[in-house]
Amino acid sequence: MNPSDSVPKSTLHAAADHPSATGKTWIYGPWIDLVIGCGAWSAPLLLLTAYVSGSKASHWSFGFYLLALLFNYPHFMATVYRAYHSYSEFSKYRVFTIHIAVLLALAGFLAHVWFPILPWIFTLYICWSPWHYTGQNYGLMMMFARRAGLSPTENERQALHLSFIASFILLMLSFQTGSSGDSLILSLGLPSKFTLPARAMLAAFFLACSGWALLSLARRNSWKALLPTATLVSTQFLWFLLPAIIELASGKEVPQTRYSSGILAVLHSAQYLWITGYFQSREVRAAGQARWSYPKYLLTLIAGGIALFVPGPWIASRVFHADFASSFLTFTALVNLHHFILDGAIWKLRDSRIASLLLNEHDRDPEVAGDSTRGMAARVRWFAGTSFPARLMRIAAVVLLLVWGGFDRLHFYWANVPETVSALKRAVHLNPNDSSVQLRLAKAAEAAGDHDNALLALQQAAALNPDKVAVQEAYARGLITSGRDVEAYTFYQKLLARKPDNVDGLVNYGLLAQRLGHEAEAMDSWQRAVELDPGQTNAQLYLAQSLEQQGEIQAAARHYRVYLQVVSLHSAEHAGEGPIVVSSLLKVADADAAADKNKEAMEGYRAAEKFAAKLGNASLRSMAMVHAAEVQERLGDTAEAAASYQQALLLDETQNEPHAAASDWFNYAQFLRRQLQPERFVFACLYRAEDLMSTTPGEELSTIVKSREESAARLGAGSRSVPANLSKLLSESLSLSASAFQSKGLSSPTQKN
Repeated sequence: MNPSDSVPKSTLHAAADHPSATGKTWIYGPWIDLVIGCGAWSAPLLLLTAYVSGSKASHWSFGFYLLALLFNYPHFMATVYRAYHSYSEFSKYRVFTIHIAVLLALAGFLAHVWFPILPWIFTLYICWSPWHYTGQNYGLMMMFARRAGLSPTENERQALHLSFIASFILLMLSFQTGSSGDSLILSLGLPSKFTLPARAMLAAFFLACSGWALLSLARRNSWKALLPTATLVSTQFLWFLLPAIIELASGKEVPQTRYSSGILAVLHSAQYLWITGYFQSREVRAAGQARWSYPKYLLTLIAGGIALFVPGPWIASRVFHADFASSFLTFTALVNLHHFILDGAIWKLRDSRIASLLLNEHDRDPEVAGDSTRGMAARVRWFAGTSFPARLMRIAAVVLLLVWGGFDRLHFYWANVPETVSALKRAVHLNPNDSSVQLRLAKAAEAAGDHDNALLALQQAAALNPDKVAVQEAYARGLITSGRDVEAYTFYQKLLARKPDNVDGLVNYGLLAQRLGHEAEAMDSWQRAVELDPGQTNAQLYLAQSLEQQGEIQAAARHYRVYLQVVSLHSAEHAGEGPIVVSSLLKVADADAAADKNKEAMEGYRAAEKFAAKLGNASLRSMAMVHAAEVQERLGDTAEAAASYQQALLLDETQNEPHAAASDWFNYAQFLRRQLQPERFVFACLYRAEDLMSTTPGEELSTIVKSREESAARLGAGSRSVPANLSKLLSESLSLSASAFQSKGLSSPTQKN
């Protein structure tokens, strides 16, 4: 409820038009009014929410969903009841009761047939909610001030008015800072370096203005009279400034949906029911209806609230074959928006009837709402009458709605709390058109090893959300996991036809195309991905690897370089990619070596060796040393090349990777041969390489065997003693000093044994 004009400034002037009243301050009594009406229970409930929601999120969400049935839904119905229960009220606000309602219904239809409109509707609802809460707090504050006879001056009213507006703007800046964490909520993405000082200034403004106004009022009035007003100011602080202060102090973002539709909505709704119940009881008694029951009124509001929120999404999801979750959010947003607009129109203190009932101004005669027996009003009057058929219809409608509401809560419980396959299947049985439940079922079924049901649930979720890329990709990944590559490939083709700029889809489509033998198509897909997002490291790597396989070393190196640049800028996001980084450094250095950029190549190899050492990866470190040795030999620095080979082989002997060690022993043997070292060392290295590679027959082993046979021929009879002295010979070959390589070279036609 907002017992004011729809704009707080108008409320302020409306309050000025009516001097202080002399009636009693309280509505029901000090404790109820302060705790519920003024929001004094906000602090303990907000603390309880923060404590409980972090530990049992699913149970807490279900608790909120139950509270919505008792508080949130009825408070919407209270406004509908006010505007529609009599023909005079209905006709008086025809623009809001008919025309605005029809426009919102049209928006709801469009949201069901064109999903992209939903985020705009939902964002409007989320951002308008705090303004609605602010209007209600301010309106109640002015009501209590007038009931208590505080007589605030124009400056005092302006200070309170502006402080409340400042608190709302502060929260909006918090909402619009940075990117949104919810796909349904749009954000301006304002940088925190601009909004942070602005929020700090607004917080200081709120404290200064509201504090000054309260102190100024306290000088002329007792603190007892001021207590409701001061409590509502503190409530506004807790609702609006405290979340921002927590966010600024902790660096943790306050989620918009949790803030606007969580415990704060419950507090606001209880406040609303507190004042509307009082108003309704006074109105009906002013009309001469002595028999009025608050429990009966509350039951009407609960049943009506269910009618507003529950049947619509269930019916729409069936009729439109729409996602129930999206349909529910659509109805939630639209009912709220209608409530905000209608509430601002019907609750105005400048309305003489409302003022007389809420402010205890007995000097004015309350204008009780009349009725009419014409047309629709006559049919409504019959339905509300005392005849047996009318009473039977009312009872049946209430029972039906309560049962429907119970099933809706049961569906929510099965879908969110147990988190078991059986419970989720029961929720799906109640409503198969709920993608959120289907996704949870897929996750639970996959964890239980039920891959078929997991994929079926993903398929259903994807069918319900053709415009939600994340859901579509979840199904595509499910197809890949199930080994159904051809179906996944076809699915991605259709998805990219609708969403050609989906970078993740392009990357995965390229992988599937490559797996199915469409190499050119794969590279085209990855090329498109890196054009859209150069920071897409996976696509950069896949492109580099494909180009490398085709022999385009320099082209591959360009993509490896981009990958390394991205990783260096976002190291935290790629913390687990150390081996890939080292391999990429080696690939770039190899490309530089191939292009005779030996200095750049050596820098790359040293960087790779250093990073591999930091990772504790001896295999990659050894590889970097061997590659560096080849460049060092080319530059004529044979002593350094020998040292690099020797260090690499010492590392190899500590690893359980015979293939890599065999390759390095073979390369070292070739190096020793080129450097005219004793043939027995060459033969020992080749013998060791052959022994390590013997378990993996192939072209590499054949090359090693051939080289070992050639060395044996050169060595002659001395080759027979090598196996018995292998360890000693290998140790000696690894201990050759730098001086042994100073005067050796390819020019000498002979070698010593």
